[in-house]
Amino acid sequence: MNSRLMTAMLGLALLSGGATGLAQAGPAFDCSKAEHEIERLICKDDDLAARDRKMADVYQQAVRVMEKIDVGSAEAIKTLKTMQRGWIGGRNDCWKAADKRQCTIESYDRRTAYLQARYFLVEGEAPVTYTCEGNPSNAIAATFIPTKPASVRLERGDSVEVGVVSPSASGGRYEGDFGLFFWVKGDEVQVAWPQDNKFSCLVAK
Repeated sequence: MNSRLMTAMLGLALLSGGATGLAQAGPAFDCSKAEHEIERLICKDDDLAARDRKMADVYQQAVRVMEKIDVGSAEAIKTLKTMQRGWIGGRNDCWKAADKRQCTIESYDRRTAYLQARYFLVEGEAPVTYTCEGNPSNAIAATFIPTKPASVRLERGDSVEVGVVSPSASGGRYEGDFGLFFWVKGDEVQVAWPQDNKFSCLVAK
């Protein structure tokens, strides 16, 4: 998606986002139908339930952004829904974690930050352009976004990826899907792009 179009949609998405579901005490889903261990954990925990309501609100904002696209909106929404179902499955895998609650918290926080960055639901800083492997035609435009946790929206050619900061890494290392990482070290970044080799980039002069 064109960055200018996404930015123009930001105000509408935020205004129409509202506070859906924030008045209720439980999560956005129906606890009477909760069958999975993690779903039952969320239903018993006010903090996790609040995160679920926030996720539902952010997800609906993302859907509304996609609905404003003139071409390809149906396919984009279908892809978003598929990814969201996949994330729910990943969240539920927290039953395997030693600390199920903390795993669930991190799953919600990272996914919420991803959606906010991917669909420009939180305003970011001015984009920074990095030239990769000394080739001006191989560039990444990085928009750093003050989500919680922090995130970065990366545009390279026709591809858009999102990284969320990794709390365990030194420096500003952002990690995303399919092995993506974007590791900021001053004016240089180390990058692993999905289905690509690792490479380095420098801030464009």
